[in-house]
Amino acid sequence: MTDTPPDAMPKSLSETDALPPCDEHAQQYAAVRNAHETELLEDYVELIGDLLRHQGEARATDIAARMGVSQATVSKMVARLKVHGLVSSKPYRSLFLTESGKSMAEMSRRRHAILLRFLRALGVSDSTARIDAEGMEHHVSQETLDIMQRFTEAHFDS
Repeated sequence: MTDTPPDAMPKSLSETDALPPCDEHAQQYAAVRNAHETELLEDYVELIGDLLRHQGEARATDIAARMGVSQATVSKMVARLKVHGLVSSKPYRSLFLTESGKSMAEMSRRRHAILLRFLRALGVSDSTARIDAEGMEHHVSQETLDIMQRFTEAHFDS
């Protein structure tokens, strides 16, 4: 949560917006639960893809350093990624993305890029935009992403 000055608070939601119909409300919560289930997988797969692209290999030590977690945590997550068919590895070698992993990494990278460009175009500082895009990429709909991309292209691209 951010600290928003009281005078900058948005106007109240209408009663309809504050409490949508029951089925719609349930769908909103289901979408959030689904996003939470996959976001960590997506973050790891995206990072592995980036490491492979930029460094030629994705080692557990590099992943741990960039995620700010222990190598034991990375090992547990790698086992989970293998179960989901997203990565493969060979003894004493780095990690590799399967075709499913490559597809997930590309989707995550694309979503992240759209959000980052949109936030920067709105004037959000680079460091804040990077943090916000990282969280938002898992929770934003394709419809919203498409609109953000069109808006950015129409208003901020030459």
